[in-house]
Amino acid sequence: MDNLDPAAQALHDRRKLWRAFNTSLALVAVLVACFAAQQQLDWRAFAVAPQTLPGLLGILGAPLLHGSLKHLAANASALLILGTLAGSVYPKASLRALPLLWIGGGIGAWLLGSTGSHHLGASGLTHALMFLLLTLGLLRRDRAAIATGMIAVLFYGSMLLTVLPGEPGISWQSHLGGAVAGIIAGLLLRNTDPRPPRQRYSWELEEEAALAEHGLDESLEQRAAQDVPVLWQRPAAQAYGVVLPFRRPGASPDSPTSEDPPR
Repeated sequence: MDNLDPAAQALHDRRKLWRAFNTSLALVAVLVACFAAQQQLDWRAFAVAPQTLPGLLGILGAPLLHGSLKHLAANASALLILGTLAGSVYPKASLRALPLLWIGGGIGAWLLGSTGSHHLGASGLTHALMFLLLTLGLLRRDRAAIATGMIAVLFYGSMLLTVLPGEPGISWQSHLGGAVAGIIAGLLLRNTDPRPPRQRYSWELEEEAALAEHGLDESLEQRAAQDVPVLWQRPAAQAYGVVLPFRRPGASPDSPTSEDPPR
C-alpha cells in the first residue's frame, strides 16, 4: 500500500467518489419517486406506528415516506452529502452497514414513540450515517477518516442535539435509533475497509537504511544493546563540563567555596 503510484491512487479515489455520489443520487431519486406516489396512496400503512404489530412494517417503509416537500428536501440533501462521504471513504463498511442503518431509526421510533402517532422520513437514516462517520473517524484516526468525520460534523453537527426531545412534531425517537445504529455499525465494521496508504518521511527511510546497514530489522526487539546503530557519538577529546566555584555572600576571598573539600 505504501508503494502505490500516486496517479493511479488519485484515479482510484475519484472513481470511488463518483460511484458513491451516483449511488446516493439514485437513492434520492427513489425518495422523490416515492413522495410523488405517496400523494395518491394511503401512506399510513407504511409508516411506523409505535408498539403495534402492523406498525412494524413501517420500520422498512418509513424511510421512503415524507410529510412535505421541505421534509423531503432536507433529508435528500443530507443523504446526498453523507452518503457520498461514507461510500467514498468506507465503501465496504457502508454497504454492509446499510441494513442496520436503514432499520435503526424505525426500531427507535417503534420502541420509544407514543401510541397513536405515526413516524415517517429518512431522518433516522441520515442520523445513522452521521454517527457512523463520526464513530469511524474517532476509531480509525487516519487522515481520511478524521477529515471525513470533520466534514460531516461541519455540515450536520446539529444532529448531535436532535437525538434528544425537542421541537414538537420532530421524531427524536427515530433520530436516536439511527444514532445508536450508526455507532454500533462503526464499532463492528471499523476494520472492514483497508487503511489508506501512509506517507513515508525521509527520516524514516534514513533510519531503515541505517538498520539495514547494521543487519538489523525494524522490530522493537533488538538483538543486543551493542548492536543498536549509533548515528552520533561525542568526540573523545570533548570536555564533559566545567565546574565553576562560587562563594557564599559575605565570605572572604580566602574562605573555601562550595566546591572545596571541607577542612
